[in-house]
Amino acid sequence: MAGLFDDEEGQQSGSGNMPNAPLADRLRPRQLGDIVGQDHLVGPEGTIGRMVAAGRLSSIILWGPPGTGKTSLARLLADQTELHFKAISAVFSGVADLKKVFAEAEMRFQSGKATLLFVDEIHRFNRSQQDSFLPYVERGTVVLVGATTENPSFELNAALLSRTQVLILNRLDSNALDQLLQRAETLEDKRLPLTADAREALIASADGDGRFLLNQAETLFSLDIAEPLDPPELAKTLHRRMPVYDKDREGHYNLISALHKALRGSDPQASLYYLARMLVAGEEPLYVLRRIVRFASEDIGLADPQALIQTLAAKDAYEFLGSPEGELAIVQACLYCATAPKSNAAYKAQKQAWKSARQTGSLQPPQNILNAPTKLMKDIGYGSGYSYDHESEEGFSGDNYWPENMEPEKFYQPVDRGFEHKIRERLDYWENLRAKKTG
Repeated sequence: MAGLFDDEEGQQSGSGNMPNAPLADRLRPRQLGDIVGQDHLVGPEGTIGRMVAAGRLSSIILWGPPGTGKTSLARLLADQTELHFKAISAVFSGVADLKKVFAEAEMRFQSGKATLLFVDEIHRFNRSQQDSFLPYVERGTVVLVGATTENPSFELNAALLSRTQVLILNRLDSNALDQLLQRAETLEDKRLPLTADAREALIASADGDGRFLLNQAETLFSLDIAEPLDPPELAKTLHRRMPVYDKDREGHYNLISALHKALRGSDPQASLYYLARMLVAGEEPLYVLRRIVRFASEDIGLADPQALIQTLAAKDAYEFLGSPEGELAIVQACLYCATAPKSNAAYKAQKQAWKSARQTGSLQPPQNILNAPTKLMKDIGYGSGYSYDHESEEGFSGDNYWPENMEPEKFYQPVDRGFEHKIRERLDYWENLRAKKTG
């Protein structure tokens, strides 16, 4: 079988067939049916399955978490086509490397043979480097197979995306990971020295990454373990895997979005879970607090005015105590917001008021509510006829405060939940008084 890093003559330079090769390399799939957890792509009705059956491969981007089979798929696609195979990594390649690859592909294309170009970590190429692929993909000189762990919508040029098909690889579930362990045990001709609970713990620790799981299994196979390990003994034997989480990439935005949506949905359990996911993975606690403070204004507002006070108190407590003690204050703020009555009335009012201000920004307020610090201003009517509300019946004058050429608008519409129910009653009361005074 052709390997991922075959040279120009087709001699395999990979290590998968060598006895001392890493376990993950020795267990690489030999055919599409061997790939676990990606039936939606490689099955008979899957996109890749149909491409291979038809013998026509279009340019694709393989997007998925680490250890889900992107490189293995590229190997197999190379084996299933009659295209010349070339592999590069965006981590180690620059402009000069791309020029050489494209020049060779162009010469090959002139002789009637296209090139399957596999680009690992394609998101590492900058925008201009990505643009250099366009004419060769457009003409069919190369069939591009790119692999990325990052959201292509953010990391790849729109022009390149329009010429490729993005295929999403799933995070490997527990069944798929267990299949990998069974294959490893068959290859090594022995069982992993684990109890049933420890085996489940090992699978959970992989966090969907098949390569990581097989590396951990290889470590266990290499140790002289007399009795099966239970979960605590396994934890002492193997290093714990940190969750996959890039604080400046999509994982960061996905989790903060999930936290915000769970808070808005009044689910304290899910909210606490996503909060834990972020903090355990090393997110900056003050960043999380800033988002929760924003939530208190955007999604709770005056339905519970205490929410903003609670979140700011949590910020003060965390700055005073630090981690880990201060993280309990973040938990308290999170749970308070999740269980508070919700209203986005203030948020909607802000957007509408800002829009109106941009459209009518030059209108003069009515003269009766303007101060008259000079004689001239007083002579031309500033402040004339102003009604001091505290001297009015019920402390409410009912005057018009809108510019003369502008109809009154209603930006703030409180909901009938929480404290805003009381606010709505007040507004209705004042509206009735205003109608009586102006009627």
